[in-house]
Amino acid sequence: QVQLVESGGGLVQAGGSLRLSCAASGSIFSIVTMNWYRQAPGKQRELVARVTSSGTTNYLDSVKGRFTISRDNAKKTASLQMNSLKPEDTAVYYCNALLKTAIWSPPNDYWGQGTQVTVSS
Repeated sequence: QVQLVESGGGLVQAGGSLRLSCAASGSIFSIVTMNWYRQAPGKQRELVARVTSSGTTNYLDSVKGRFTISRDNAKKTASLQMNSLKPEDTAVYYCNALLKTAIWSPPNDYWGQGTQVTVSS
């Protein structure tokens, strides 16, 4: 079985910073991408940042220049450094990984339980 465990959420004032971490464990052959999504109340879940196994990154336009995603392939971890936070960044943040559990298996999506980020104005 595969588990993704997030940590690092919390309450911060606008302009502040938070760092989210995600650790993958279990029967993992390879991780294709590690991603951070978020879902605010009444809104759809959206992709915030993505990092591939080779280190290529993609960001939601509204977080470019403020958020940085990184990944440690050996440790099977990913982090999201969030700076200059705004109230509109308030959401539950989810770690997601597209990964293979065996050499012959197709890649599948796995999700963490989510961590709350609240930015006060």
